[in-house]
Amino acid sequence: MTAPPRATAPPVPVDIDRVLRRATRRLLGDLALRLAIIATLVAVPTVLTRTGTWDSPALSLFPVAAVFLALFTCYRFVFNVRLGKLRAVLRNYPLEFRPRVARKEADTWTKYGTSFTLKISGGGQGPAPWVRAVNVIGRRRWPKEAENGAWVAGDLAFGGVLVVPGTEEALFLEIAKRDKAARARGEAGPERRARAEQAGLVRKCG
Repeated sequence: MTAPPRATAPPVPVDIDRVLRRATRRLLGDLALRLAIIATLVAVPTVLTRTGTWDSPALSLFPVAAVFLALFTCYRFVFNVRLGKLRAVLRNYPLEFRPRVARKEADTWTKYGTSFTLKISGGGQGPAPWVRAVNVIGRRRWPKEAENGAWVAGDLAFGGVLVVPGTEEALFLEIAKRDKAARARGEAGPERRARAEQAGLVRKCG
């Protein structure tokens, strides 16, 4: 586990509309790149075969790769497009700066993106639990900028969002251990639960 950095002064507050716009642009950029690769995998063997530049059975692998990439892209975007949830959390909870973010070195590969295990402290609310963090649009890179402190919105008993200063990348948060999460939710009052439901952090009853 890496040692938490020393506390730093809060950076300039982020604008939530800008965070949402950046997340949308990143998502569309990822989609455009994947579509360009798929189109290339389909076009290259077609052009090479028709022009007689290269005629080999190996060219049949290009369309197959294109199909698998297209399926993976659809799968990824079905599970990872959660910009609506990001918007709901940021609209219902204020962003508060937490100066200490420690990360365990072991990361977990999931269908939603790489899951990072963090301890976010400095909020003055007692011992901080370990939480899982996953990039809102499914990116797998760890944003090192968060190690100097980050903005957090939400109620960690139900979940929340971490926003990285500077890059303004957003990651969803939830308590890492299910038993601790269940206990924290059980201790939350009706007002906290209602707010979490409004923010999309917990499924509404009925």
